Amino acid sequence: MHIVYLTNEYPYKDLPHGGIGTFVQNLGRNLVKKGIHVSVVGITNSNKNIGVDLDEGVKVYRIKASYLKFGKFIFNSLEIRKKLKKIHSIIPIDILEGSELSFAFLPKNTPYKKVIRMHGGHHFFAVTLNKKPAFWRAFQEKQSFRKADALIAVSDYVGKTTKQLLNFKLFYKTIYNFIDFTNFKEITNVKQITNAIVFIGTICEKKGVKQLVNAFSIVKKNIPSATLHLVGRDWSSSTVPSYIDFIKTIIPVEDINSITFYGAMTYSEMPNILAKAQVCVYPSHMESFGLTLVEAMAMSKPIVYSNIPPFKEIILNEISGLECNPFDPTDIAEKICTLLLDKEMSRNLAENAYTHIKDKFNSELILEENINFYNEIL
Repeated sequence: MHIVYLTNEYPYKDLPHGGIGTFVQNLGRNLVKKGIHVSVVGITNSNKNIGVDLDEGVKVYRIKASYLKFGKFIFNSLEIRKKLKKIHSIIPIDILEGSELSFAFLPKNTPYKKVIRMHGGHHFFAVTLNKKPAFWRAFQEKQSFRKADALIAVSDYVGKTTKQLLNFKLFYKTIYNFIDFTNFKEITNVKQITNAIVFIGTICEKKGVKQLVNAFSIVKKNIPSATLHLVGRDWSSSTVPSYIDFIKTIIPVEDINSITFYGAMTYSEMPNILAKAQVCVYPSHMESFGLTLVEAMAMSKPIVYSNIPPFKEIILNEISGLECNPFDPTDIAEKICTLLLDKEMSRNLAENAYTHIKDKFNSELILEENINFYNEIL
């Protein structure tokens, strides 16, 4: 079997990367170990590493992005089609997998099956965050779904919601993401920082960073030694050049020295910062899954998490974590203080979290789910 993944996020060695890139890398490397050919094709804005790399058996093809102001999506898609044709001529492709927008400008009829893995597309995030979908991106997404042969959802909620929003007769299988348990495990030789609160994710509005910073001010009044550690890349838009700069303007002067912005970290660096945490907090307004949540659970960390449906598929309130209203800083602060002050509760939740995800997100079982799904659609 030869599987090709379409993604622009596949990690460069020793550089920070996002959740989808991490997932594809973990899945691809493990499929190779099962004797399956895996290739990755993506567009890059970098001037380095254009061409093909080999990552533990995964062939990674990077294509230089178009500089066109208009129509670059079409140009990039044409370049991808050329690359796929060449790859197919060497080792015939059985399955081409991408996210929601991947197939918009690819032909409907292809010699291989096309699979969309729903990580949360444009319709999903626009509507669930109370925004109006942009016409052009919404059009592309619908075109892409019309050309897909099969669908996977990374959570049942993202599958059901996307089906409802697109108003298509979509049939999908829910297959959860998995993590590298050899990388994310409890570390005993790294000293925990007393009252350290850790957040990992993009520093942006939808991750609930503003509410978390406001909640931290309340925490500090109750626990003066508390510190907040924010790990993740900065986010920007046409109206907000730097979300980190914006966040710094709302931090009270008396709290500024207790908050640290680390920027983006590499995958191998994250376990060390998680090991230092006494509590991990994920107050996202919406997610399609929650990979960073699972990583913290794998390291036996007590967690405060938002009450969004995808997180509820991962973690159980008052059993393996504490649920909060992500729009209410007072509620977030109350849950953080509870875990910082109640050591026995924190220990029990952390132990339950580890046991829960070790069973539910067993990498070998989820890998077999993916392989069986691929075999079924061929």
